[in-house]
Amino acid sequence: MNMRVRDDYRSLSGPEKAAIFLLSISEEQTAQLFALMDDDEILEMSQIISSLGKIGPDVIERLFVDFSEQMSSTNTLVGSQDSTERMLTKSGLSDDKINAIMEEIRGPAGRTMWEKLGNVNEEILANFLQKEYPQTVAVVLSKVTADHAARVLSILPDGFALEVINRMLRMETVQKEILEEVEKTLRKEFMSNLAKTQRRDSHELIAEIFNNMERATESRFMDELEKEAPDAAEKIRGLMFTFEDLLNLDAASIQTVIRAMDKERLPLALKGAADSLKELFFSNMSERAAKIMKEDMGAMGPVRLKEVEEAQQYIVSVTKDLEARGEITISTGSSDDEMIA
Repeated sequence: MNMRVRDDYRSLSGPEKAAIFLLSISEEQTAQLFALMDDDEILEMSQIISSLGKIGPDVIERLFVDFSEQMSSTNTLVGSQDSTERMLTKSGLSDDKINAIMEEIRGPAGRTMWEKLGNVNEEILANFLQKEYPQTVAVVLSKVTADHAARVLSILPDGFALEVINRMLRMETVQKEILEEVEKTLRKEFMSNLAKTQRRDSHELIAEIFNNMERATESRFMDELEKEAPDAAEKIRGLMFTFEDLLNLDAASIQTVIRAMDKERLPLALKGAADSLKELFFSNMSERAAKIMKEDMGAMGPVRLKEVEEAQQYIVSVTKDLEARGEITISTGSSDDEMIA
């Protein structure tokens, strides 16, 4: 997929200019400069480099003119997490320090460990914490926000959660050494693994974003992508799951989707659907339920296209949630999904 080229020099901040400079010189020279920086400076530069994207050659030349040096380039530079990690590796920093910096870049946003935990999904955090000692969990939940702690406690097994609450009630000021040990454990065993699992293919990310756009907006972007980057567009389209793809679900899966959704939104979603999709849903309902649904659709009259698309997107979201929980299997209709007897 084509990335937008940064070609407006005036819009760059000072740290962004410094990051482009570091990308422009050799990795060995960058490593020497990193060796002169403190940890916060290295982290800031690494975060900016990893998110720069493509930098136009005119910007690079203008930057080096400002540094009283002459440079011209016919190519663009790409700042990414991989290039950042390569430069850090050559900087002479320890593996632990490099991993910590990359975890900061890849992991949930936040300056401190406790801020980061506040951005971790409560189910993921609860799943990790229920394997720890109740005292450790009590320390962790005392450091995150009350609403986040409440959501985590509600997911933990009742007996374990009650033990954690009792520990929190009896807990006095946590010694600095204990807090540092808990933070070290979280960073090493949880956050670093979470950061690794959150590395996503860029095509998957765009496909998910497109899935959540209004149909007209998504079509406009996809049409442009097919002109500029047809291979990327084809891959993204293959990763997307649309309302029409429900036709690839078997009867049992459709029935599971119907049971899980808000029934009041289905008539609106089907209002603008193809006859084959309408029949798919009707045939997987009782005769009486299908009759009532048809009557509801007939009584609606004209409806806004946007409302229909929102209802259809809701059903797509329900379907994908069911797949994520392993309750149904979504077939894309490709040869990879064919079953061999």
